[in-house]
Amino acid sequence: MPDAPPVPTDGFTLIEVMIIVVVLAILSAIAIPNYSRYVARGQLVEATNALAEYRARMEQYFEHHRTYANAGHCGVAPPADLANFAMTCSVAADGTGYTATATGTGESAGFAYTVNQANVRATAALPTHWGDLPADAGSRWVTR
Repeated sequence: MPDAPPVPTDGFTLIEVMIIVVVLAILSAIAIPNYSRYVARGQLVEATNALAEYRARMEQYFEHHRTYANAGHCGVAPPADLANFAMTCSVAADGTGYTATATGTGESAGFAYTVNQANVRATAALPTHWGDLPADAGSRWVTR
C-alpha cells in the first residue's frame, strides 16, 4: 500500500484570514475618515493665506488712494487662481470698508471665510459634517 501524502501544515486557516480582514476593516474605518479630515484642513490653508495676503494688498491700495474702492469695486482684484476656493470682495458705498470672502469649491464646498478692513477674520459657513458654527466663529477662522 502506498503511503498517504503528507498533510500540509503551512498556510492560514479560514478563521485566521477572517480575523485579519476584520482587523484591517476596523483600522480602515478609523484611518480613512481621519485622513480625509487631514486633507480638508490642508486645503483650508489656501483660503486663509489668500485672504491674509489680499488684506495686505488692500491696505497698500488704501494707503496710496485713501479709499478701498475703485469705480465701485474693490481697489484690488481678488485672486482668481485658487484651486479650492473662489474669492470675492464687496466694498462699502463710501469706500471706507470692504469685506473679502473665500467660498469653498469642489472638495472644499461648504466652507466660507471672510476678512474686512479692520482685520476681523470670521468663519461664515462650515459644511454640515463639520457640525455647527462655534459661538466665536464671527471673530476667527475655524480650521479644526
